[in-house]
Amino acid sequence: MNKPKIAEKSPLLIEMQPGTYFWCACGQSKNQPFCDGSHQGTEFVPKPVNIEQIQSVFWCRCKHSANAPFCDGTHKEL
Repeated sequence: MNKPKIAEKSPLLIEMQPGTYFWCACGQSKNQPFCDGSHQGTEFVPKPVNIEQIQSVFWCRCKHSANAPFCDGTHKEL
């Protein structure tokens, strides 16, 4: 399996509204941290995330978090 592209070596904090979001797993989306379809033709697929209430989320942008799609600090080691 190929490794995803590192979009940024820092998370992105966003206050999210309830809904379903699709986290970019390949790192190539121009709409980080969300999928824009750039994974087409690769082995990567976006990860659906259901947000049930308004909350602040630290989204992983390094694409290597063991807690994807959420940041776990792995970007500090890349």
